[in-house]
This record gives sequence, C-alpha cells and structure tokens, in this order.
Amino acid sequence: MKRKRVLLSWSSGKDSAWTLHLLRRDPAIELCGLLTTINAEFQRVAMHGTRLAVLEAQARAAELPLWTVPLPWPCSNEVYEQRMAEVCRRAVAERIDAIAFGDLFLPDVRVYRETQLKPTGLEPLFPLWRIPTDTLAREMIACGLRASPVWTQSNCPPLSPVASSMPLYYATCRRKPTPAESAASFTPASTRAPCSPHRCLSKPERSSIATASSLRTLTA
Repeated sequence: MKRKRVLLSWSSGKDSAWTLHLLRRDPAIELCGLLTTINAEFQRVAMHGTRLAVLEAQARAAELPLWTVPLPWPCSNEVYEQRMAEVCRRAVAERIDAIAFGDLFLPDVRVYRETQLKPTGLEPLFPLWRIPTDTLAREMIACGLRASPVWTQSNCPPLSPVASSMPLYYATCRRKPTPAESAASFTPASTRAPCSPHRCLSKPERSSIATASSLRTLTA
C-alpha cells in the first residue's frame, strides 16, 4: 500500500507535538517534514514566538526535516499567502500529498486552510479536530508529552513551579489556577513527545524583546 506523504504544520507547541504522535502511529502516513513560518525580523516562530534555536532542536529530536517559511515583520496577508503558495508548490514538486494541522475547534481557521490548499491539490488533515480538551490533555500527559512556556507577559507575576513546567496541569487536577496564573499569558512549546527518541532539555532565558521570555533548548 502506498503511504500518504505528509508535511506537518508545526507551531512548536503541544498540539503540534501530539499531532506528530498520532500521525506516526498511522501506518498509512509517511511524515516528510515539519513546516513552520518564521518571523524573519526576530528569528522566532511566527505563531508562538519560540526561538529559532528551540525550533531547530525540536526538529532534530523528531528526526524530521524542517521546512521554514520566512515572513517579514510586519507581514500583510497578501505576502503571507504568497509565501505559503511558494512552499505548497515545493511540496507538490516533492510529491507531498497532504499537510496536517493541529487545529481543534476554530471552524473559520479550518475553512481558511481548506480554501487555501484546494487549488494546490494538497489534502488538509486535522487529526485533533474536536477532541475534547480535557481528554486530550490527559492523553498527552499519560503518554509522556511535556511542555514549557516559551514566553509570558513581563508585567505578570511569576507562575508557580507547577504552572511553569506543565501548563497542562490544570486539566488533570481539581485545583484552580492562582490569580497570578490565571492572569498570565503564556505559550507552551513541547520539550518532550512520546513519538520522539530524544528529549529537549530547557531552561529559562531572558529575551531581547522586553515583553517576552524564552527558552534555550539543548538536545540530550
């Protein structure tokens, strides 16, 4: 049976890591790479603000090629769509069949992705679509996925050690977040996934951007 060649749209976060895990469990799928948009001005993942060095460490840990799409800052929607059209043409040329996304519940985002991919012939895949978040979080933790914040608002009080090291914690316990934790705005990046033979070890690092902190990742 011919396996479907798939690129994974990779934001660097936990949902992307879990999508990677599910795709690797599917014998009909051949994963061919991680596709990520990069803010060229700051050398960070455009969606999550994860440092490029962290992203590259994740790709090494996953043992997959990294397809980066550099975007200017600021970036208009027209430029974004031009850059994505270019990478889609490359994907078709390299016999990629589909692009997978880690979206859960936003139908407008899904419709946009489907609309943009339709002229290319690439199939959009949504392995996590409408999985309840509490169920998803418990499955992630049970299988060993770990995630840590890569940025947080600088005017927020410090997160507790539990919240800082495992943002999924609240889905599996009865305790509510503290006011400081509830007020904090942070984005998690995956540091260990059940589908990877390697682990990313991370520690906080002060960012050159005043409103953010990030992680420096090393590969064990």
